[in-house]
Amino acid sequence: MLSVELESETDFNGWRRHARGLALNDVPSSNVVWTVGGAQAELLGDAFDVEAIPQRHFSVPKEFIELAEITVLHRNPERFALLYRLLLRLRDEHALLDNAVDADVAEVRAMARAVRRDEHKMHAFVRFREVATEQGPHFVAWFEPAHHIAELAAPFFAERFADMNWSILTPDRCVHWDKQALSFTAGAAQLDAPSEDRLEDIWRSYYASIFNPARLKVKAMQTEMPKKYWRNLPEASLIKPLISAAERTATAMIEAAPEEPARPLQQRDMTMSRQSHDSLSGIHSEAEHCRDCPLWENATQTVFGEGPQNATVMLVGEQPGDKEDLAGKPFVGPAGQMLDRALAEAGVDRRKTYITNAVKHFKFVQRGKMRLHQKPATPEIRACRQWYERELKIIRPELVVALGATAAQSVFGKLTPINKNRGRVIELDDGTHVLVTVHPSYLLRLPDEDARRTEYERFVDDLKIAARYLKQHSHAA
Repeated sequence: MLSVELESETDFNGWRRHARGLALNDVPSSNVVWTVGGAQAELLGDAFDVEAIPQRHFSVPKEFIELAEITVLHRNPERFALLYRLLLRLRDEHALLDNAVDADVAEVRAMARAVRRDEHKMHAFVRFREVATEQGPHFVAWFEPAHHIAELAAPFFAERFADMNWSILTPDRCVHWDKQALSFTAGAAQLDAPSEDRLEDIWRSYYASIFNPARLKVKAMQTEMPKKYWRNLPEASLIKPLISAAERTATAMIEAAPEEPARPLQQRDMTMSRQSHDSLSGIHSEAEHCRDCPLWENATQTVFGEGPQNATVMLVGEQPGDKEDLAGKPFVGPAGQMLDRALAEAGVDRRKTYITNAVKHFKFVQRGKMRLHQKPATPEIRACRQWYERELKIIRPELVVALGATAAQSVFGKLTPINKNRGRVIELDDGTHVLVTVHPSYLLRLPDEDARRTEYERFVDDLKIAARYLKQHSHAA
């Protein structure tokens, strides 16, 4: 019996080196005991000398190497032995991985899928909490993965939260990011992580605002977000009350709906010819039957602009979101609430604004019960630009405010960078005066409270430019 000692539970390179040597010596898998970190190796058999392997070579499919690298991260203590057994078989059966019913192949693939699922859960359910340090704010999260995935999942967080100093603590391995490089240390205890911070009330308010009782499926939700993760989530305290209230909330929503709900877009008469209208209600009616791009097929309804026909300001966003698609009105979700607050702080009268979107249908991808926003493509923006042009012609606002890159592309008729053009009123060739700024949903996505506060102030400053411009324009008139 031969004993092979690996440096750690995730020592793939060590396993690969020793497995190759064992295979070249034709050592049967039943004669090998795999251990980690000196776990009584001396009691299990003679140590294997990997340096004594003969200078011969053999090959296995690249897919196996990639599969083994992920499978090693599984917690099954037999994973190293299973992979070595499969390696020996692959020397003679190069197409073995194509045999889905083979017991070894099926088990390894199942283990790899479990690791990937755990990686996905870590990406989804890590919640950072702020800790004050002498060097500034540091964000710390606690997570208990099912498998050894801390290093596998780390690059995702480094990319997503690149402008933060953060640490993710797990029982096996801790991950740290200093805005430049990742580093790893030994595992920690949950007591080493903060239990709460001042950002959590904001996050809970946001979670409550996007919770949709009409789309609630408890079993599906618990499949995607198992209860074992709840204790680490600031929104966990809201889940049970929201579920309990969902039925009566959904009933209230149904009772508040129109007595004759609109038919699905797919069932509406597609032969209606376009007519020329000189009112917002007229072109709104036309837009309900627009089929110039495929987005109408999955949307609940057309979400047209809203506001007075004599509005002095026309605000143009990107597209309706999930809440707007269900309500049939623009900017009624969290981004709309933030916009209303910013307008008030900037001194822009919301009652005198007309608010619309560059694209009138919700573009999304379905993920379980969730509908995740997708950015409109250029052909979709171009197809919908006719409605913006007709809204503009009817309203004739003193100023158009483009909220975000999609809106700017529609208003300018071409790709237009935000930062290069914000902070000033631009006159287009047709005489339209335009102010470019960010979309309020951008502010909601910022993970760092300091960055969110700074960017919100910049957003309000942009809207103050609009307020000053309108005041000057009214005096000139």
